[in-house]
Amino acid sequence: ASSLAGVQDLGNLIVIWDDNHISIEDDTDVSFQEDVLKRYESYGWHTQRVDWLAEDGKYDEDVNALDQAINAAKAEKHRPSIIALRTIIGWPSPTKQNTGAIHGAKLGEEELKGLKKALGADPEKMFAIDEEAVKHSRDNAAARAQEAHSDWDPRFEAWKKANPDKNELLERILAGKLPEGIEDALPVFTAGDSLATRAASGKVISAIGAVMPEFWGGSADLAGSNNTTIADADSFIPESAQTDMWKGNPFGRVLHFGVREHAMGAIMNGIALDGLTRVFGGTFFVFSDYMRGAVRLAALMNIPVTYVWTHDSIGVGEDGPTHQPVEHLTAYRAIPNLSIVRPMDANETAACWLQILRQSGPAGLILTRQGLPIVEREDMEGASGEAFASAKNAAKGAYVLADTAGQPDVILLASGSEVQYALQARETLAQESIAARVVSVPCMEWFKAQGADYREQVLPTAVKARVSIEAGLVDPWRDLVGDNGESIGIEGFGMPGAAGELFKHYGLDSEHVVAAAKRSLERVRS
Repeated sequence: ASSLAGVQDLGNLIVIWDDNHISIEDDTDVSFQEDVLKRYESYGWHTQRVDWLAEDGKYDEDVNALDQAINAAKAEKHRPSIIALRTIIGWPSPTKQNTGAIHGAKLGEEELKGLKKALGADPEKMFAIDEEAVKHSRDNAAARAQEAHSDWDPRFEAWKKANPDKNELLERILAGKLPEGIEDALPVFTAGDSLATRAASGKVISAIGAVMPEFWGGSADLAGSNNTTIADADSFIPESAQTDMWKGNPFGRVLHFGVREHAMGAIMNGIALDGLTRVFGGTFFVFSDYMRGAVRLAALMNIPVTYVWTHDSIGVGEDGPTHQPVEHLTAYRAIPNLSIVRPMDANETAACWLQILRQSGPAGLILTRQGLPIVEREDMEGASGEAFASAKNAAKGAYVLADTAGQPDVILLASGSEVQYALQARETLAQESIAARVVSVPCMEWFKAQGADYREQVLPTAVKARVSIEAGLVDPWRDLVGDNGESIGIEGFGMPGAAGELFKHYGLDSEHVVAAAKRSLERVRS
């Protein structure tokens, strides 16, 4: 993240590094001896050092020296700044200062008394605060706040009058509303075509970007593969970082994170916490492990960041098992507050993007590299023959995609690239007078948030014969298929090979769905 900040010329960023040479395992020399300021100098940062610990061992917390360094950092307008502040951790506690014991454990009664004595406080009093100091702080803070308001408010009112269009945009963003007509701006994809959901997502991103100026994002050096570039948008880079391919300015909306998955996730968190823009970032789904800590914090804070995780499942077979995320769906579904969204085709991808923008928490879009068939929908212009349910239903997390005249004999559930096999299996079963309902499940989290009545409509408890199919671990499907159901998935790592060959090898096809449906039906009937 610091490396990227140097590229971006973030002159308003100041980092104060508490260089105290101590960690939980005591002196950091056992594991850390680099010259940090030289490293930051190589990043393109402005560097300074403030030593509160003199060479003769005397310690003086000289706040004036630190203040001077901060002012010098403020004066540096183009480079980010770091101030290495040499301190003694735990000073002036009598025996634990400058040791690992002060880092991760409480002081203890005797050490605390010694610290209070060193500071000139009464060692027998707890939580004693000088009332004069409290009054001084509160009065000064209130006065400064009032002065800031008095300065700000009239300037803000003048700006609003001079910029009514920008103020209207600001008020919409602050209200958490989407632009009017955003649904109409989304692309509609032609039934019968085949398109990878990563490619569909790229078209949706550009369509959203055209009507939603606060929408921006990029990729961890995989923009061409993740399809995360807003069409006709400039890059967010200074003039010094422009290339023949990427032109930009401080108002660009294409972010280039470089090969920095975790930093990308952390930066997205900071952008989302600012609250004025909606940010997205992409990488291959298998690389999402590198950013997991940042994703978990986004979920903990429940902030609106969107992860574009492409190249899902064994569909990237030629890249081998190292690049095939078979366990990742289960792992990420286990994180509270995180919506994991795996659309079945291009139009469902558009509907899922819209629902993600409507929600206030984080979401991960799991998208394919390989093309997926685009099915005909009942709300499509000129729909004929058997048209499936509208992709708008994806907002509910799971919906009846294809149904029977009466109550179905068996329910086939699937997400993403495997929905096509459930649809094929339905046709085969119909030839044998077995009525099958197909349920598309793009997001389990959204479905669980629906009311009990809707969930019963989609998955009636009376229909106990059920089959799920998904190119990943089967554990998440247990609650949906029940005791008499079966789940088709992958219970180990993948293999090298073409996507079609691997899907066949692992039984991810309509034939295995048909066989599993018959077995489930037999169990129910017996």
